Amino acid sequence: MSSGWVYLVGAGPGDPGLITVKGLRLLRRAHVVVYDRLIPFELLEETRPDAELIDAGKQPTRHRLAQEEINAILLDRALQGCDVVRLKGGDPLVFGRGGEEALVCRQHGIPFEIVPGVSSINAVPAYAGIPLTHRHVSSSFTVITGHEDPTKPESSINYRALAQLGGAIVIMMGVKRLSEITRQLQKHGMDGEIPAAVIEWGATQRQRTRIGTLDTIAGIARAHDIQPPAITIVGDVVRLRQAGVAWFDLLPEDVIMAM
Repeated sequence: MSSGWVYLVGAGPGDPGLITVKGLRLLRRAHVVVYDRLIPFELLEETRPDAELIDAGKQPTRHRLAQEEINAILLDRALQGCDVVRLKGGDPLVFGRGGEEALVCRQHGIPFEIVPGVSSINAVPAYAGIPLTHRHVSSSFTVITGHEDPTKPESSINYRALAQLGGAIVIMMGVKRLSEITRQLQKHGMDGEIPAAVIEWGATQRQRTRIGTLDTIAGIARAHDIQPPAITIVGDVVRLRQAGVAWFDLLPEDVIMAM
């Protein structure tokens, strides 16, 4: 029996309408779908009736399947001749371990394809009405993760350089460490009065956005019980939300609930 293919597909950040046309086509024909916790679950209704659906969701403190188990499933089903969609929230190669899964397939001779997705890096701020670039405000943005490999002896983020870069800063998966991250940025010279926003469950019906400054945003997140998944934006671009770019929050409730 010839091997099936593994497709590493980005599902987008939350709104099911943001999956790519190619990703949806592959999802509809897959024999097996191995999906993550943060995919739009409405997409599973698009699968064929006989598809095997495998929940590989990971939470910060509890993993339903270890990464090694996920790798083994991808290999096993492909070797059985199945076409497998590994459905990942956002983009498969952005903080999603898709690169690791691709290398495992290559090492075992399994053909694979990577289908990029709309990343939460830019989609979630967009849904909150915060452009990451604006020619009068910011001509660059930097992305960091607030959830590094716990086995590393120390953080690999150069906070000194980050504080001096200018532009917007996007902090992914950092809500639990927000106090430490914002403290480090201020320690290395960033003005505590720079605007900041934290966005919970962005691009979904549950989206909440809270505004503050670099100095206050961690306390605001705690006060409003902001929980993962959440993204924090630091920079003057946050002011553009109040200036009129906000749109999602202004939609009628029935439109939001129809997402």
